[in-house]
Amino acid sequence: MNRIVQPELLDTLPPDDPRAIRSRRDLRRVNSWMGNHGMMARALQNNLNVHAPGQITELGAGDGDFLLRVAQKVSRHWPEVNVTLLDLQKNISAGTLAAFGAQGWRAETVVADVFNWPQTSSRGEVIIANLFLHHFEGARLSELLRLISRRAKLFIALEPRRARWPLFCSRLLWAIGCNDVTRHDAVASVRAGFSGNELASLWPDNDDWKLEEQSAGNFSHLFIARKMN
Repeated sequence: MNRIVQPELLDTLPPDDPRAIRSRRDLRRVNSWMGNHGMMARALQNNLNVHAPGQITELGAGDGDFLLRVAQKVSRHWPEVNVTLLDLQKNISAGTLAAFGAQGWRAETVVADVFNWPQTSSRGEVIIANLFLHHFEGARLSELLRLISRRAKLFIALEPRRARWPLFCSRLLWAIGCNDVTRHDAVASVRAGFSGNELASLWPDNDDWKLEEQSAGNFSHLFIARKMN
């Protein structure tokens, strides 16, 4: 199945559009259905061991719910983490930021283009992305991975797996009440997803990094890049 990147409807709607609000709620359920919160939490713990990250930046953070759910799984062991939630649109509520605080984490929002996000005070930060990289192709994707490699000590991405079974299931989201925006974007996401070692092949520096890439769960594709020194 060839990779095809197409515009997704949610990216074209204003944040306060009722269809966009509904679709962001749908995405919370889709992430739970895919099991991405648990997979991200395990990947962070496995690669950081007992060492709490000082800083986690999420690219394409949306409404912030994904990383909040991850925080709820790991904050008992990592009680103090600084979080940057970066997105092109302002979608994160004061309630979500307060919920991070209840976990002992300090969260801030940054509205910026991912190709020009501000430098944090932490060197060698942990960067994550959930259902985000598949929006880019070609030179733009390569450039994004290059920027990440210059800033991160650990990068973890969960993406749609481009395969027949995820594509089939993406067409059934009407069964759990997802709206037209979510149903359209789910199919587009799978077609733009990844398989094999496609992301590892684009990573700019293989000498100083340990790269892992594999299918994860029933529908996801996991990529991990960990700096060795």
